[in-house]
Amino acid sequence: MGKEAKTNAMRILDRKKIAYEVCNYECGEFIDGIHCAQLSGAPEEKSYKTLVMQGKSRQYYVFVIPIALEVDLKAAARAVSEKSVEMIHVKDITAVTGYVRGGCSPLGMKKQFPTVIHRTAETLDKIYVSGGRIGTTICLAPADLKNAVNAEYADICVK
Repeated sequence: MGKEAKTNAMRILDRKKIAYEVCNYECGEFIDGIHCAQLSGAPEEKSYKTLVMQGKSRQYYVFVIPIALEVDLKAAARAVSEKSVEMIHVKDITAVTGYVRGGCSPLGMKKQFPTVIHRTAETLDKIYVSGGRIGTTICLAPADLKNAVNAEYADICVK
């Protein structure tokens, strides 16, 4: 069996000596987080998606939220001390993050942007996030992800 090609996300975790598991699944193009969880075998309640937004100040932010929930834009803006935030356009994802839509990991973007993880992750032993390419999911302890990207926890989803 050949050596697996590492993504930037995996290289960062390796460099920081953070334990993680890789789950690969067959997928050629963007699908939503629920289908990714089903294909990878990851539990939906522990699977999180990565959203990149831009604030009124023009600063970019990363929000990591459960795949079945929606971000509360006002709560997300408050969490990063902005007047407002909005999703970046799909066409800008690669230019801003270095990743493609559906393969955007909170780890290893072109630049380390301020990151907020939804508070529910604090209560879990492990969470699943994108591994940095379509068809790859990484499983790790939420505290390890938080430390690796210098994130904060906040309640940022629609109730």
